Amino acid sequence: MARISIVKRLFRTVARVFLALMLLLVSVLLLFRYVNPPTSAFMLGYSLANPDKKLQQRWVNFSDISPWAPLAVVASEDQRFPDHWGVDFAAIRKALAEYHAGEGLRGASTITQQTAKNLFLWNGRSFVRKTLEAGLALAVEGLWPKQRILEVYLNIAEFGRGIYGVEAASQIYFGIPASQLSFEQAARLAAVLPNPKVLSVASPSPYVQDRIFWIRGQMNQLSGLQYLKGL
Repeated sequence: MARISIVKRLFRTVARVFLALMLLLVSVLLLFRYVNPPTSAFMLGYSLANPDKKLQQRWVNFSDISPWAPLAVVASEDQRFPDHWGVDFAAIRKALAEYHAGEGLRGASTITQQTAKNLFLWNGRSFVRKTLEAGLALAVEGLWPKQRILEVYLNIAEFGRGIYGVEAASQIYFGIPASQLSFEQAARLAAVLPNPKVLSVASPSPYVQDRIFWIRGQMNQLSGLQYLKGL
């Protein structure tokens, strides 16, 4: 009987802690729907690992970002972004099918998942992190409009070592504000997103050049700026 009582108390404690964490998460996500996050987990990680280097990032509102930038990242990273609910199960099934067919295992993370990961989690490929990422992405989709997700993503995404957000990237690589990014420049920034620590906007390799060409084609194929209109 004493054992049952201890188990019950332990279960209640765990349940209360879990509920408190969920309420905290929902509160933070609701806050960040309206208030710009002051930093992100990835930016904090960079600052801690590089205390002698200056992190470059400046927040800009979605209305102050060239419409080519969100189109380029959607064309590059997540073409079903307007339609899914944070996790693209169709893309995951396709990636797993390709893996079982003998092809390499590719990522199937949506922009929402990448936003949640960059904001709250750490880099890596562990099952635990991917599960947390998926859960957070579903919560973000439930609490934020699509445009807010894109706004946060474009402001915290890494575009080079210590360069976070589309405004800092635009200023550093092109000498212009994000509002003035052209079709070509937006595609060039989006091309390095899979691995911004290795891929370079300033000196694009043949691989990056191929990605730029492909992204431009996808941007046109998605009906250009009409694709994200109304988000």
